[in-house]
Amino acid sequence: MNTPLKRKLRMGMVGGGRGAFIGAVHRMAAALDGKIELVAGCFSSDPDKSRASGEDLFLDPSRVYSDFAEMARRESTLPLGERIDFVSIVVRNDLHAKVAKCFLDAGIHVICEKPLAFSMDEARAIKASVERSGCVFALTHNYTGYPMVKEARAMVKAGKLGRIIKVVAEYPQGYAITALKTETDGAISNWRMDPSVAGVSNCIGDIGSHAENLARYITGLEIEELAAELSTFIPGRPLDDDGNMLIRYKGGAKGVLYASQVSTGDENNLNIRVYGTEASIEWHQEHPNELILKFAEQPRQVWRRGNSYNGPEAARNTRTPFGHPEAFIEAFANVYLAAAEAIADAIQGNSKPEGGYDFPTIEDGMAGMAFIQAAVASSRANAAWTRVEV
Repeated sequence: MNTPLKRKLRMGMVGGGRGAFIGAVHRMAAALDGKIELVAGCFSSDPDKSRASGEDLFLDPSRVYSDFAEMARRESTLPLGERIDFVSIVVRNDLHAKVAKCFLDAGIHVICEKPLAFSMDEARAIKASVERSGCVFALTHNYTGYPMVKEARAMVKAGKLGRIIKVVAEYPQGYAITALKTETDGAISNWRMDPSVAGVSNCIGDIGSHAENLARYITGLEIEELAAELSTFIPGRPLDDDGNMLIRYKGGAKGVLYASQVSTGDENNLNIRVYGTEASIEWHQEHPNELILKFAEQPRQVWRRGNSYNGPEAARNTRTPFGHPEAFIEAFANVYLAAAEAIADAIQGNSKPEGGYDFPTIEDGMAGMAFIQAAVASSRANAAWTRVEV
């Protein structure tokens, strides 16, 4: 019989200091269910900023570090139950591999922001550290945490849609369009547009990877090859701010994926449509509590989160009754909750539950990196069909 862990998991964080949006999101999500507490961190490479961020969070000053390698070394020497059980990595892309490998090699579990790494070589190095250490590794593709996304996945698994023949995933944002007017001197204010920090792609690496992962999570389909055209509409920027592609999935299904940061007027309009031979589903991130189920010869249905007709996958990821919206922070929290279950089981030596754990893994991260690399390669070859190879 598995033994439950009778204490909160102790969390550390690297990055996410004062002024960092995503760090605060991770901390709120981790704390939401009362099973995780933040006890240590290296919030910035600037010692003063890291220390000030620790003060903001009321942490013991001795557990606030200015160097992540020192944090990994010192935390790993503390007794179990006092040391951090896992680290949350919310630094920029070029540091993901360095930080993740440091903590994995110290025997500390990792929850990491996406994309997995700066490059495919770094992604492979992280995977090797995961396999060598035996540690839990979770990637925060947070959109997989929404209850109705899980409902959609369950419908596909149960065969409710029949054979999947087409997937359309879109992620339009419009926030970057203002740079056409404000960046007249060629300056780049967004680090995601700096190839020395972000890697080979901005738009596809940042948000296109979410669309790819959402399609992968719901359908279980693997991309075989793609034809992509990536564009940069804002002058002076070296990386893409828009991307369009056709996708061929293993098994014969076809796909269309579009991601953009210059889609004027759109906010965060991630959405997906999955078409099968019996039915189709449609989900919009800006209206996340609804899942549309469509048929050829029946009225369409709107499934809503929190109702008794929801399946167990959606139900166990729902916190409030129907009519009380759940959204972004709760979806993030579901990723943390599932990873926390795996980490607690690892600490206790428990066996995995039947069906495993429901969070994005190192394999999802590797698939995402292969997708980004293939999209860039295809675009550079005038949208030539390019195989996606991990």
